Amino acid sequence: MTERDSVPRGRHAPPLEVRQDRQLQRLSEAAAAVFARVGYADATAEAIAREAGMSKATFYEHFANKEDCILALFDRGMARLLGVVQAVRDERGERLTPTERYRESISALLGLIADYGDYAHTLLVEMTGAGPKAMERRDNVLGAFAAYIERRNAEDAEAGLAPRLASPDDAFAVVGATLELASRQIRTGVPADIMELAPVIERLIRGVLGAAEGQPAAT
Repeated sequence: MTERDSVPRGRHAPPLEVRQDRQLQRLSEAAAAVFARVGYADATAEAIAREAGMSKATFYEHFANKEDCILALFDRGMARLLGVVQAVRDERGERLTPTERYRESISALLGLIADYGDYAHTLLVEMTGAGPKAMERRDNVLGAFAAYIERRNAEDAEAGLAPRLASPDDAFAVVGATLELASRQIRTGVPADIMELAPVIERLIRGVLGAAEGQPAAT
């Protein structure tokens, strides 16, 4: 299907904002596929536009260049990942113990990564080779994840439900380790099923909390 064939024209055409949203969605999906398939270094605006069935001019209506494109993908993808974690707390937080919430959040996070393989590969693997702006953005987003974990832990600790993390770096360590484990699985296929990482990450969290409490790490 060509770009011309994909959108009705004339009086049947959808509003401009709707057309632009559709274009952006298709370009985003195409960019994730191209970045995952050939890598950031070899990806081009032309290849992304072709994958989306659009012109290169349309690509440049939405993105300044491929760096701008991958940064936009990263922002949207990480916002969705954080949203999944927040939803567990917001929707069921009062009915779950901290341990149950960790388990459900981990499962939801890994499930989303598994369901959107091209996006996950782009966000967790290709982003690291996309230049200093990309790495700065990655560090900022990891920091936002860590701040969220620390904030929720402070609430649990105040309620007497969990020990207080020893430092903000402990929260960052949990986030960094979790995403690196996921990145390794995407790159190498180890373990075969990404959901096998769930108990590993849970033990990591319990170990950090146990150490903060002055107890041996949980096994």
